[in-house]
Amino acid sequence: MSKICRFIHAEKANYPITLLCKVTKTARSTYYAWVAGREAREARRRADEALAHKITVIHLASRRNYGVPRVTAELRRQDRPVNRKRVARVMREHGIAGNSRRTGRRSLTKADTKAAPSPSARTGAFTTPPARTEGALSR
Repeated sequence: MSKICRFIHAEKANYPITLLCKVTKTARSTYYAWVAGREAREARRRADEALAHKITVIHLASRRNYGVPRVTAELRRQDRPVNRKRVARVMREHGIAGNSRRTGRRSLTKADTKAAPSPSARTGAFTTPPARTEGALSR
């Protein structure tokens, strides 16, 4: 919707707003609400840029290790209350990611490649217990 509103805003010098809204099938109230919210969007964008700078400073101070939870905790320690989802969005938009060192590690035990394979159910190495008869169930 913002693309349409930007188009109407750009073309309002050449055509009446009512005609542009009719052609784009947009309500005039939608366009005017978009115009009224421009200042708030700009203020939010500036605040996000300032937050991105603080996040970058924290991220670099941690030697690029901290992710969203730790960056959020550090911002809160600095008396900058901020939502975790907002920090995640800003970090994602600016390409900032924490270091996940534990990915790819399955276990600390290494398999012995020279050991014989364990018996498998397909080869018939396992046996089933003997079937119970009716006499075994009585007391």
